[in-house]
Amino acid sequence: MSTLMSCVAVPACGGDAPIAKSSEMTCGSDALVAKSTSDRREGAAPTKPTLVFLHGIGGRASSWTAIQQTCAQAGYASVAWDMPGYGDSPMIEPCTFDDLAAALAALMDAQGLQQAVLVGHSLGGMVALQMWARHPERVAGLVLAASSPGFGQSGGDFQQAFIAQRLAPLEAGQSMGDVANGLVPTMVAPGFDGPGLSQAKACMGSITPAAYKAALSALVQFEQRSALPTITVPTLCIAAEHDRTAAPAVVQRMAEKIPHAQYLCLTDVGHLLTFEQPDSFADALLPFLRSF
Repeated sequence: MSTLMSCVAVPACGGDAPIAKSSEMTCGSDALVAKSTSDRREGAAPTKPTLVFLHGIGGRASSWTAIQQTCAQAGYASVAWDMPGYGDSPMIEPCTFDDLAAALAALMDAQGLQQAVLVGHSLGGMVALQMWARHPERVAGLVLAASSPGFGQSGGDFQQAFIAQRLAPLEAGQSMGDVANGLVPTMVAPGFDGPGLSQAKACMGSITPAAYKAALSALVQFEQRSALPTITVPTLCIAAEHDRTAAPAVVQRMAEKIPHAQYLCLTDVGHLLTFEQPDSFADALLPFLRSF
């Protein structure tokens, strides 16, 4: 078996595009890597960048399915990864942001991508920023959704309290499904009960405790504020009106420090905006992509 990350690859199309589910098309074997790369190259318009979708700490590659479908119909090929430890992607040790960027670069190599527009939600946006800091030549553009450029110091009181709070249910013997059922409803807009709620719970519930702990440990060490003024590629920062994790003011300040970055705030959504309103997210994304 390969050590490549598992992913969902969707070719560009003019009509309805069949989406290969993560269980059907993973980068866990050389045959599937070759197939997904071939499909993408055949369908993609040469003038349009390929998109790489990066999920948050509670997400999966499948989190992006609806958005990938919309982008495919608009002519954009895409790949959505399961980050290390998620789905069929192997764990990496240590799990630092440098290691996550290296894993992303390896996935792009396997997909034949010299460059891509990185679309990251929450922790995925941090991976995208780390990719810019370490491999800027691989980044054609950035979309940073409900994310921030830093989390502070891993040894700080807030960071330690954050980890302790998130891990408390597991330490008490609960499952990741229990964690998801308790946490996900607090991360969406007030009163939201759409289909994205159960999808978000299912995604988070499918994560192993080991992968969740590794991601949390990496999260509290993230720091790339100094990279923001160096960004020279088109960048879109998307905030969510009811986000209490990456508040709109935080996302807006990040956008203001990135040269020529665009900023917008989606209404009636919380931190899990890609689950809550995938259509609104795609509607915000596509005009930005057309500017390339």
